[in-house]
Amino acid sequence: MAFRSLIRKQINYIFYILIFTESKHSGVSELLEILGSIINGFALPLKKEHVRFLKTVLIPLHKVRSFSQFSQQLAYCVTQFINKDHSLASAVIEGLLKFWPRQSANKEQLFLNELEEVLEASTGAEVTKMLIPLFTQVAVCVSSPHFQVAERALFLWNNDAVAQFTNEHRVQVLPILYPALNVSTQAHWNSTVHSLAFNIIRMFMEMDVSLWDQVSKNHELEQKEKEEKRLAQVSKWDKLRKKATASREKERIDENKTK
Repeated sequence: MAFRSLIRKQINYIFYILIFTESKHSGVSELLEILGSIINGFALPLKKEHVRFLKTVLIPLHKVRSFSQFSQQLAYCVTQFINKDHSLASAVIEGLLKFWPRQSANKEQLFLNELEEVLEASTGAEVTKMLIPLFTQVAVCVSSPHFQVAERALFLWNNDAVAQFTNEHRVQVLPILYPALNVSTQAHWNSTVHSLAFNIIRMFMEMDVSLWDQVSKNHELEQKEKEEKRLAQVSKWDKLRKKATASREKERIDENKTK
């Protein structure tokens, strides 16, 4: 009992070295398993030092290069915190989005796995706080050219918690997801992604077909406006090029006259 605080501090020290120096450590998954049992026994309400441990240690561990070696154990520790205190869900989601991988498709799939567990353990009120950035990132994953990332993102809706939350907040969620779903059904090279995206579209249409039609029309208008703006910019540049060419030609003629 007397050494619990000391043990936690030493484990934290190892994690800080891993986070800030990018050194390698072979026992991270085992240490996280031990911590998972410790977190499970935390008394409520959680102490400030325990919440600080989540925000300054567990969440930053997601940025470590060797994340794939201990992702399951880390996800378990994080979800244990949410099960203890649902108000931490928004901070966890914010942390995941902050450290979301940009170049590693494998790591991105692991993030999506953890995100599903986090959403399943979270309350709707906490998820709503991060609704726009959360589904913006999910939309990026849905439209990813890497088929495994796109598949994993689309599989989120097989989870009842995600499907229910989407249904309750479809007015905010659908405008964010529609462009990605549109790209996946029309331009993605993988047939499985096509079929999964069509399933999500069918789900949204069954929820509220009038909302789907409205969002579809708004998207078409936005695309039309973007195309008109692009053509106007192209036309402006063409005029500038012609003026520049004419000016150079005039200067050349004037030079020839003076000789």
